[in-house]
Amino acid sequence: MDEAQQPPHAYRGRRRVELPRTRLAAVFTTAVVGAGIVALGVSTALPEPRNDLSLEASGNFDDITTRAGADDRASRSRTGSMSTVTMPAPDVWVLPMQRYTLTSFYGERWGRLHPGVDLGAPQGTPFNAVAAGKVILCRWNGGYGYNVMIEHGDGIVTVYGHASKLLCKEGQLVKAGDRIALTGNTGHSFGAHLHFEVRQHDKPIEPLAFMRKHGVDIQKHTEDIYR
Repeated sequence: MDEAQQPPHAYRGRRRVELPRTRLAAVFTTAVVGAGIVALGVSTALPEPRNDLSLEASGNFDDITTRAGADDRASRSRTGSMSTVTMPAPDVWVLPMQRYTLTSFYGERWGRLHPGVDLGAPQGTPFNAVAAGKVILCRWNGGYGYNVMIEHGDGIVTVYGHASKLLCKEGQLVKAGDRIALTGNTGHSFGAHLHFEVRQHDKPIEPLAFMRKHGVDIQKHTEDIYR
């Protein structure tokens, strides 16, 4: 049976129903408004931003100055009112030289006081100032031969004797470790060595104990410049 012969009420398959344009616009508007209501409900359910986030994460830069000031005050309370830039350098003392043999101590020798210690080393071995100070003598000085004396303040003077060559001059300011002369055998000396002594208010004192109090152990060849 062809289509022309089918009865009017026979099933002919689904047909797409065309909606009027006005009704389609109404449906679209309803969907948009409904989505907005859902989004608004979700936004009101979100948790509040955390207050313990970093400044960058939270976007709150209002208290940067306050926090920096607090940190700065805390830092000053730990280190005092002076910054590390303006603080004075530490009181550094060092060995007069690195390689030597302790050959003679402070004390009586041949019926007289030997006012220092002797550090044996090959002729021409350089030695240095044990601490910062001012060179108050740098020349030939009788039994000391070529002699250097350095004033360090508080009545303390260090003495270096029997040098073969002087490398500093009187009035010069030196730092701990500055080279001042070379070992020798000048003056009243028997073999190349450095005679080293410490004087306090023009009187010789035992140098090993004094230097140990300042972080330097001549007998053990050790020094602690960050005492």
